[in-house]
Order: sequence, then C-alpha cells, then structure tokens
Amino acid sequence: MADPIEEEIKKEISDDKIVIYGKGTKERPMCGFTKETVEFFDRHAYPYVVVDVLQNMPKRETLSRMTNWPTLPKVFIGGQFYGDTDILDPMAANGELAALLKKVFEPTLVA
Repeated sequence: MADPIEEEIKKEISDDKIVIYGKGTKERPMCGFTKETVEFFDRHAYPYVVVDVLQNMPKRETLSRMTNWPTLPKVFIGGQFYGDTDILDPMAANGELAALLKKVFEPTLVA
C-alpha cells in the first residue's frame, strides 16, 4: 500500500517546478538555511514554492527517507531532488543551474 505522505510529496513536486521543503514559509523563513535558500531563488526570478515542514515530523522523516538527505531545506527542481544551496551554489557558479532552470521552465526552447 502506498504511503500517503510520500504520495502527497510526489504530487507537490509534480505540481510545481521548484519546491523547497524547509522551516517556515517563503515570506517568513524560520531558520537561516531556509532563508538563504529563499534568497537564492529570489535572485533567479523563477517561480517557486516553499512547503513548511517545521511542525510536520512525519513529512520530514518521509522526505529524508526519499532523498537520503537528513537536513532541511530540500530543493526539488523539475521533480528531481538537488539538495540545498551547498549543491546549488556551485551549480549556479558554473552555469549548470541556469541551463537546468531554462530546460525546466522553457522546454520547447532547449534543444
């Protein structure tokens, strides 16, 4: 039988192209790492959502199991898990993130 929390997460990451699972909201991050990730994506000008899992331990545990990544935030782009800004900062620096975002948001423009 499917795990309803895992199914909920799969729906969330399929409904939005960038999903950040963190502590707090986009408007009110509740930890420095979530705030850093929100600021990071604000600079890239693509729409994203933040799912607050601060008080939802079962969802946090399911996310950790699904991603094998113990900490928050957890960033999904185009349905795929990418970690957090420790992973995304180098991707941004070498141009890999810009190419990924363009591919995810403008798939008909990328060959």
